[in-house]
Amino acid sequence: MELMTYSPQAIPPATLAELRVRDDAGRECRPFGVDADSAGSPLRCCLRRAAEGERIALVSYAPLRRWAGETGAEPGAYDEVGPVFIHTGECPGPDPDASGYPFARPGVLRTLRRYDARGRIAGGRLVELGDDPAGELERAFAEAFADPAVALVHVRAVEYGCYLYSVRRESA
Repeated sequence: MELMTYSPQAIPPATLAELRVRDDAGRECRPFGVDADSAGSPLRCCLRRAAEGERIALVSYAPLRRWAGETGAEPGAYDEVGPVFIHTGECPGPDPDASGYPFARPGVLRTLRRYDARGRIAGGRLVELGDDPAGELERAFAEAFADPAVALVHVRAVEYGCYLYSVRRESA
């Protein structure tokens, strides 16, 4: 099975520019330097872990609301705002040469929450990653998108419930 059929979506640069001023909960961005305690925080702008010395912020982000704004969906009560880490300065975005899926390693639990084109929850799945994290996620995405009603999948960390990234149905 060829991996990376599905492309993880980081927070887009235009959205990052807005979040660096005021987040989706209306709060001002408060940058801080990454130290030993905050190193490893998952950055949603480039889909990698933060390194000591970088400047990042923890901001509130509404991924379904942002997607709905692009697509015309009306998620209603399914709209959520949650915490994400972002770079507070220039960010190169995800590494185009990276292989596998972000934040995937053996032993972690991920929730794949499915949404339809209206922005309503269309199911979900708990995935415990084993020895082949990329392959297991690949199969879970294939299962999700086998349902023609599924337009979008959010990948979330189970231990904190945090949004990590989204995967969209590929255009035909």
